[in-house]
Amino acid sequence: MDLTEWPPLRFDEWEKTCDTLHLWTQIVGKTRLALTPLENHWWNVPLYLTPRGLTTSPIPFGHLTFEAQFDFVSHALSLQTSEGRQEIIRLAPRSVADFYREYMTRLHSLGIEVAIHRTPVEFDDLTPFDQDQHHASYDTGSVERFRCVLIESDCVLKEFRARFIGKCSPVHFFWGSFDLAVTRFSGRRATPAPSADPITREAYSHEVISCGFWPGDRRYRQAAFYSYTAPAPAGLSEQPVRPAPAYWDANLGEFLLKYEDVRRSQSPREAILDFCQSTYEAGARLAHWDRASLER
Repeated sequence: MDLTEWPPLRFDEWEKTCDTLHLWTQIVGKTRLALTPLENHWWNVPLYLTPRGLTTSPIPFGHLTFEAQFDFVSHALSLQTSEGRQEIIRLAPRSVADFYREYMTRLHSLGIEVAIHRTPVEFDDLTPFDQDQHHASYDTGSVERFRCVLIESDCVLKEFRARFIGKCSPVHFFWGSFDLAVTRFSGRRATPAPSADPITREAYSHEVISCGFWPGDRRYRQAAFYSYTAPAPAGLSEQPVRPAPAYWDANLGEFLLKYEDVRRSQSPREAILDFCQSTYEAGARLAHWDRASLER
């Protein structure tokens, strides 16, 4: 498929496929969660971009390691072990329950046994994976466009990440929220909200400013780049940010720059970098980060 660098990606046009793929990545991502030790801020759970899709990176299991790779070019999920064994699962229109059963069967054939929590997270349908027959869409063209957007976004976010010498996350893909993110840290602890659950307490145990790309969902039905500061300092929503189409979304509590505005701009790369930099500066300034020691 011949795609431009920043192809159109309209949530309404691939909503069903987006939902199905979201749930498939949760099944694979929860495998990594179940088999790896907790790292700070849940850094042991995300997926990572490859030239062809998404990967878990190597996961330890007994005396071997294995890796699950989504290939959005050949449309397959590859399971590979350090012993040289491999299983391939075809990505095509099929239910989440069907994908879950085959995935577990293929892992078992490789000698890998794992139990995962079968209820989706950060998703508006809590049907367990092994019972979900209604999410069963897979449009290859939409997935290929999504891959292209992720690859381009990953490159720009890595460029933005390189400007910071303080603690910073990798650019990684969270299968829960289904977004590509990079997070900077001030180095100071944060006081969690009294209502925070264990997941949130770990994720936001320290002051952060995070930005990334998100394909949208039913709360906000379009792809966008986002940025938030946590805890959010007073006055953040009133801060001017760049480029001109960027704005504060009161419902989501973060700055947004619509993907369509990015791809129509003269330089999408510069628009994203400007957005990430200006929203970071707004949050860091109001939260009194020690920028002189954290930035190049």
